[in-house]
Formats: sequence, structure tokens, C-alpha cells
Amino acid sequence: MATRAAPCTPAHRGRRTGRSSCPTRPLAALAHSGRQGAPRSTDPEVGRSARDPPPGQRPAHPAMGPLRWLPLLCQLLLLRLPAARPAGPIQVFVVPHSHMDVGWIYTVQESMHAYAANVYTTVVAELTRGQKRRFIAVEQEFFRLWWDGVASEQEKKQVRQLLAEGRLEFVLGGQVMHDEAVTHLDDQILQLTEGHGFLYETFGIRPQFSWHVDPFGASATTPTLFALAGFNAHLISRIDYDLKDAMQKSQGLQFVWHGSPSLSEQQEIFTHVMDQYSYCTPSHISFSNRSGFYWNGVAVFPEPPPDGIYPNMSEPVTPTNIRLYAEALVANIKQRAAWFRTPHVLWPWGCDKQFFNASVQFSNMDPLLDYINNHTAQYGISARYATLSDYFQALYAFNMTWNIHDHHDFLPYSSEPLQTWTGFYTSRSNLKGLARQASAMLHAGESMFTRYMWPEPHGSMDPMWALQQLQQLRWAVSEVQHHDAITGTESPKVNNMYVDHLRMGMLGVRKLMASISLDRSPVSGTGPVGYVASVYNPLAWEITTIITLTIPFPNVSVTDEMGHPVSAQIQNSTDDPSTYDLLILTTIPGLSYRYYKVMHIYGNQAGTSGLAVPMASILTFGLKLRNQTSQDLLVPVTNDCYTLLFDQDTNMLHSIQERQSNHTVRMTQEFLEYKANGDVKQGPISDNYLFASNNTAERTWEAVGMQMVVGPLATDIRQYFYRNITDQDYIYAIHSRLAHVHLSPAGELLCHRIEQQYHVGPLELNREAILRTSSGLNTQQVLYSDNNGYQMQQRPHKAFKSNSIPRNYYPMVQSAFIEDDKSRLVLLTERAHGVSSQENGQVEVMLHRRLWNNLDWNLKNNLTLNDTSVVHSVVWLLLGPKSITTALRPRSGVALQHRPVVLFREMTDKEVPVQRSQNPQAVTLPHNLHLQILSIPGWNYSRNHAQHLKSLQRGHPEKRQADLQRVLLRLQHLYEAGEDPMLSQPVTVNLQVALGGLGTLVAVEERSLTGTWDVRMLMRWRWRKTGNRRGYPSSPPGSPGGSVITVYPKEIRTFFIYFRQ
Repeated sequence: MATRAAPCTPAHRGRRTGRSSCPTRPLAALAHSGRQGAPRSTDPEVGRSARDPPPGQRPAHPAMGPLRWLPLLCQLLLLRLPAARPAGPIQVFVVPHSHMDVGWIYTVQESMHAYAANVYTTVVAELTRGQKRRFIAVEQEFFRLWWDGVASEQEKKQVRQLLAEGRLEFVLGGQVMHDEAVTHLDDQILQLTEGHGFLYETFGIRPQFSWHVDPFGASATTPTLFALAGFNAHLISRIDYDLKDAMQKSQGLQFVWHGSPSLSEQQEIFTHVMDQYSYCTPSHISFSNRSGFYWNGVAVFPEPPPDGIYPNMSEPVTPTNIRLYAEALVANIKQRAAWFRTPHVLWPWGCDKQFFNASVQFSNMDPLLDYINNHTAQYGISARYATLSDYFQALYAFNMTWNIHDHHDFLPYSSEPLQTWTGFYTSRSNLKGLARQASAMLHAGESMFTRYMWPEPHGSMDPMWALQQLQQLRWAVSEVQHHDAITGTESPKVNNMYVDHLRMGMLGVRKLMASISLDRSPVSGTGPVGYVASVYNPLAWEITTIITLTIPFPNVSVTDEMGHPVSAQIQNSTDDPSTYDLLILTTIPGLSYRYYKVMHIYGNQAGTSGLAVPMASILTFGLKLRNQTSQDLLVPVTNDCYTLLFDQDTNMLHSIQERQSNHTVRMTQEFLEYKANGDVKQGPISDNYLFASNNTAERTWEAVGMQMVVGPLATDIRQYFYRNITDQDYIYAIHSRLAHVHLSPAGELLCHRIEQQYHVGPLELNREAILRTSSGLNTQQVLYSDNNGYQMQQRPHKAFKSNSIPRNYYPMVQSAFIEDDKSRLVLLTERAHGVSSQENGQVEVMLHRRLWNNLDWNLKNNLTLNDTSVVHSVVWLLLGPKSITTALRPRSGVALQHRPVVLFREMTDKEVPVQRSQNPQAVTLPHNLHLQILSIPGWNYSRNHAQHLKSLQRGHPEKRQADLQRVLLRLQHLYEAGEDPMLSQPVTVNLQVALGGLGTLVAVEERSLTGTWDVRMLMRWRWRKTGNRRGYPSSPPGSPGGSVITVYPKEIRTFFIYFRQ
């Protein structure tokens, strides 16, 4: 929002202005600068950033500039085709829009009250009044709230008419505009599916174009997902400033993006990168001291002004100034036209929180466009209101041949040489963790409810109540994927809103799970004598793992549902010294349950009963100073896969031996901190978006203590880091676990991982904490990190003259690794982090940030990230030859994300044991295939598109009952083509056999990614392009009802399936 009363666009966000290019300098100066609008604090007197150079001058790049992107730039220059622009006028597509953040500074409720509801109310009214007018709507959360709670029946009728006429268009169509750097693939699909399902069910429409204008960098996963969703074109904006400069000069802002190296051309998509002005209208007009083209001004919080007069309202268009307005607009259009190969210019009209008074907007732009069109011969331009569809249809009809961009992403994102947006990869780590926990719980709850309902409901639970619980969590998980939510870039009150919504949704789904798996009648008794635990495996593979229950007593016995004792151990809890952690080894078939009874053993029973769980022993090593000399007195911890060696003289990890290859790798782990600058007068600052350290990280601990907790099931190594040797409280901790299981097919994943949990914080102010793992691997400073848990990207270290450390940070959503010719070290994580390799053999993970700065904008909006929380991150380590780790990494990453759900309750002495039916038939898929979703979405639209449209035309006076018969199934191949000799092969599955436990399949219908298209009817545009890309052929849609399918490497296939009732 605006930070001043002087003229500027509504998108001036202080440090965030780079996200919406609203230049405050003369257009002529911008023509020379070539910059995206970069984060800056605005001077309230002149409307120009205090740090901006004089007009027409661009700061020297301390970084390498275009050399960093040399391979892509060479491709752009070599493949650039001669422009085929005809001699006619430039065609300008004026696309009215409002960028509506689902959160950020203000809560959703505050935004609805201050401006968001008025956007839809006034836009619908104004489009109805003017036949030529157009508007695109993007985020569905705000629209759904308006539709359900604000819109009148007349307005709903008008919306339907405007959609039918193509004058109102939904683009993207997700609940939110999701972030691309730190979100997981599953959650991106969820939020798209939520929005698309609503739009199709309500209006029968399916968005066909993306509008991803504000995420901070672009992932290579996105083009694949949007192609699978049925989109014909993809639009992005935020890519590195120097790369965008080069692409503008080479007319390379448009290309066909082949997002996956394994998939065929059917999963590629035409991509348009917005020019340096991004999605906001240029605001500077030389003839006025006000900003231009923002006639409704800037939204006001918390209440709209009663007199309707808003700050920064542009000077109205009058007969006196209309020529000046036209000339300013024409100059900008011609500047932009030079950056593209066709005579079509997309001119976004709008910005953040715009069109809350659409009447004043259109009443000023209408005569301006008429004036330009009446002077087409003079200006060489014809202009019209347009939707995104209008623009891309004109571009497609032009039939150009486009260059191909391969599977590489556009990360990280820098908006200026010293402003690198890599801090948000870690900001608000606890929110990132909670979002992923909620996602995993939703995934488990969906399949658990589906299994409950099929082949027939086996309890008294109300299915409609159950769907409501799932829907609440679907909404919350979708909401937090917003690019100012899971990124950690929001204000504290908005962060609290996301947390509240997630926790409320999780509470409801946990109640649903308990109703299914712990169903019993309450029995009175004298008190608890033990616990009943239900363990559900949400994966479609059999897993062997260790679950942990925290209980108040140490003397227990544990038996399974058949009354047999099980492998277990008990030890002091790390969370609460008055409690105990009970570790149980469990093997669970796919989408199935195991039940355990934990009984308290009293008195001398503990010593005589063979069922008593053994207590782990504790070895304590005294505090050791950081600089203490090592004598190589090593303590081994061993299982069938690894030997971990710890140095008694330092209490630090010394090395790891991978036992299958008998190869030992030197390895140490330690915590360090980057010290951040918080004074804008002293240079670049780190904040919730930016990481700006040019100084190496420092050790802030002086001594390390260590305990080893040794039991028959696992050994835990607990390392505690103290700032001073005299301190009572540690500032960091590493809890490592090595399971003592045999290397067998059942225990393969458990044996091959070293489970670690890190305790970090609370930090001192202006500190950014990392865990650095230094190894003997000769990695050449090459890191690999993932895009959204879907595919890996190679990240070679790049040399920059300044800001080198932040510009070599990348997002790690689920996995990263370093390697040499003998071994690979893999990191798997349950939340997003920033990751980097600053030296040979090193990988560092940023775990936590606590920052404050004196930038006026950040102070005013409480965006300083003074995060005083304690973070507990989980990372699993894998080490071994590439052949082993290649096979294990994708499966282990999924296993970490979707760990078993443990539900338990107290058992009284008067309770009658419940006789449980046998587990239903397990759902088992091959190890290279992941059950991405199995759910009952509840959509009630017809699977036949024509029938659905007819049904909508007839109207529905009352909302219909949710459809409980349709089951949504989505399968994902986990491996790239050629990645593994066996697991990278296409896999054929008979769904009738795999899903036999749910009943008899009567229909299988393949759908688009979000379910709204029958893939046999989906005919995406085929853009002409240079050359051909190779990949596995896409799976042809199966015949309706056919249950045998083949899934190729990296494919994601979505189905509606129906069982016999």
C-alpha cells in the first residue's frame, strides 16, 4: 500500500515495492534504467525512492550481472528469431485487475471490510453498465466470501451473465496466488483444486490462463502443474533483475517452458514474463503532482472514508488534460512494445487493492481509450479493454515460432544488486512447519474418511459433519499457501490468523480421525491404567518405523491387537522431564491401522513380568570447550547401515561410515549465526523477505554437552550447545536417532536414515541461525535442491562481487544433497528452509531468523520479523553411494512428510475391551508410485460437462447435497526418467486390485489435475516452437471404466473413481 500522501501507486510497499513495479520516476528515465520496481522506501515529498539513482542513471552492478545467467542468455541470443511485426498499429490490451493479498499486512476480515467486498460489488455494477469494459479476477478466497456473504441475488445473476459474455474472467482460479519457492507440490495442487472446484461447480467455468505476478521467483514445477490443470498460457513477473533486463533487450520475455525433463511436450506451457513494470500501472505523469491512472486512489483501513475521498486519487481526465494523459500512456506502450516480438502489448491496469471504486476508474479510462483510438493514425496504437484470454488468443493467432526454455527455474530472485529475496525461505519457520503438519494431517484424514465410507460406512459418524471438518482444513491449508503467508512475510496479526485457521482445522480433522479409529462407548472407572493407541499409515506402501508416545510412567507393557508383545523401549522425555517417551517399532500395511495397548505395571510386577518394556540407559559426557584439542577418542553408534563416530574430546560428530560400501566420510555439524544489519543508514538490511549478509557466519557457542540414550530399539544422541560454559540453558541442540533394525526390505528406509531434530532459539536480535554440515566430500561447491518436493535443480556456486552469500541461497522444500564420485549426502526436511553450499563439501541450512530494522515502512506495518519463538526442525540424513541414495531419496522424502498418525486415549480399569474387526484389505502401490490423494471431495456437479451446464442454466434454488459417491484419486510417479534403472521405469497398476479393499470398481475416469476436465475433452493450445523436446510419451487416457493404467516417470495422473454401492 501507499506509504505517503504524495503521488504514487497503491503498490508502494517500502521494502516490498519490488513486488509490484510502480515507478515513481519519469517514463523516459525508466526506459534507460530497465529495472523492475525494486524494494525502496519512498520520499514523501517527491515520490521517488530515497535510494533511487537520479533519473536516467542506473547503479553499477556489484554482481556479475548477466554473466550469472550466461547459458540462458546465449540461448536467447542464438535462438532469437527475427521480429515478424507487421506495419499496422500496435494493439494494446488494457487488462483491469486488482491484486488482492489473502493476508500480508491486514487479515482477510479486515481486507473484506475495507476494500475487497467493494471490488466485486462495484466492478460487477460497472461492467454491467459498459459493454466494452472488462475485468479479471484472480484469488478465489475473497470472491467466495463475497459470493456467499455479500452478493445479492441480482449481483449473482449479473456475474453469471458477465462470465457468459466473457467480460468478467477468472484467471488462475486458485484459492490464493501461491508462493512458488517454499510451498509443497501437494499443497499447490490442493489450493488450485479448491478454487477450481468452486468455480466449476458454481459457474461451469474452467480457468485457462495463469496470472502468477507476485510470487518471489518462479519454480519449474509450476509450468508442469498449470499444463496438467488445462491452462493454455502461463504469466509470471518476478525473476532476477539482470536476467529480465537481458530478456527485454533480446525480446526473450515469451517462450515455451518445458518444466520437466522427463515429461513430454504435452506438459509444457507457453510463458509470458511481465516486463520491468510488472503488474502495476506506471504512475508518473509529468503534467500533474499526483500519480496517474489510479483515479480511485488508495484503499483506507480499517473503514472506507465516509465522504468517498481516498488518498492519492489521480487527477481526473478532462478535455484540458486528455491529450497529456494519452501521450503519457502512448509513450509507455511504445517503450514496452520494443521488448516483445509481436505487435501486441499487455498493459495491466491496476495494482494492489485497486478497483474498490470501479465507477471512478472506468469513467476516467473510457474517454482516454476513446481518445487514443480516435488518433490511431497519429499515435500508431489501437487500444481496448481486454481479459487475459483476449490477449493470449491474439498472440496465439499470430502463429509465431517461440523459443524453448528448459526445466530450470528462476530462483533465487533479486530485485536489485543488494536486495536478494532469499530470507523468506526460512522466515517464520514455525508457521512453515505447522502448514506442512496440517497438510499431512489433511492427507491422512482424507484417505481415512474414504476408507471409512467404502465399501460401506462402518460406524455412526455423520458423513456431512466429516466433510465439514475436512473442508475447513482444506480451506486453511489452501489459504496459507499464499505468497505472503507460508513465506513468513506477513505481519504478526496476520500470522496469528493463519495459525488460528490451521489449528482449528486440525482440531476438527483430529476429532474426525478419533471418531473413526478410537470409536468406543465411555466407561466410568477409578482412573487410567494405561492407553489404547491407534496408528494409521497414510501411505500406500507397507512401512516399518518407530512411533513415540509420551506417557507419565516408566513401567509399562505393550501388546498389539492380537495381544502379542512388541519391540519397544522407554526413556526420559526430552520435552518434559516428568514424562517418558515410549518408542514402539511398528510395521503397517498401506492405508491401514495397527492398535497397541499400553498397560501400567505396578510394584513388583515391573521386575517379574517378561512383558515389561526395557528402559534405555544413559551415557553422559561432560561439557567440552569449542577449541578443545581432539585426541580422536571416538565413540561408535552402529546399526546395519551406518556407524556414527562421535569425538569424546569435542562431543561433536566426527565421521560416518556407510556399511554397505564400507566407505567412511569425515563429517561435522555445528551451529553458526549470521549477524544482520538493522540500520538502513549503515547499508543493506535483512528483513522478512531479504537476506543481506556479506559477512561469514560466526560460532556463538562456547561449549558442547552430550548424552547417549542407548536402548534395544534405537540410540539417541543428544548434543547441547551453550553460549557460555557457565550457562544453565543451552541455545541449540541436535537430537540424532539411529534405529537398530535389520537391513531388510521392510526396514530399508528406517535403517538407512539418521533422524535429527534441531532445537534453535530464542535467538538474540538480528541473528540468522544456520546448521552447517562439513564433509570430506569433494563437491566442487555444487548443491542440488528441490522445486516444491517435485524435482531437483543443480545449484553450482556462483561468484559475485557483493551479496554473494545470499545470492547462493536456494529453497529446500523437501530435499537437498551434495555429492562426489563416491558418496552422496542427502538432507530431507518436513518444512521449507534456505539452503546453500558456501564451501567445498559443505551444506548449510538456515533454521531460524529474528530481525529488526528501522525502515519506516517495516516499522509502520510491523514487518520487522522480531520472531522470539523456539524452532524444532526435523531433518533426516541419508549417506551412501548414488545407486542407494537415488533409490531411497524420493521415497524417504514422502515418508517424512507423511509419517503415521498416532491417536491414543486413556484406558480405565473398568473398561471392557472392544473387539475390533480385522483391518480392511491394504492399499498397496509399487514403491515408485505415490498415492498423492484419495478423497471424497463432495462436489455435486455432473461428470458430463454438457449436462452440468444445462443443470446450471436451470438454476438451483437450494444448494444440493454433497456427492459422497465420487472418489478423487491422484497418483504421482516419484522418479525422473533415467534416474534409477528399476524405479525410473513406467509402472502399470490395476486399480481394481490396488483399491480392492474399497469395493468393486465400476468406473474410472481420467481428469485434469484439478478434476474439472475430462482429459479426453481437453484440447490445449499447441504453440509453435523451435526444435523438439524429448521425454517419455504421455499416458493416453484410458477407456472409461478401464482399471489398468500406466504411469510414466514424473507423471501426475488424476482420476474420478466410482465403486459399486
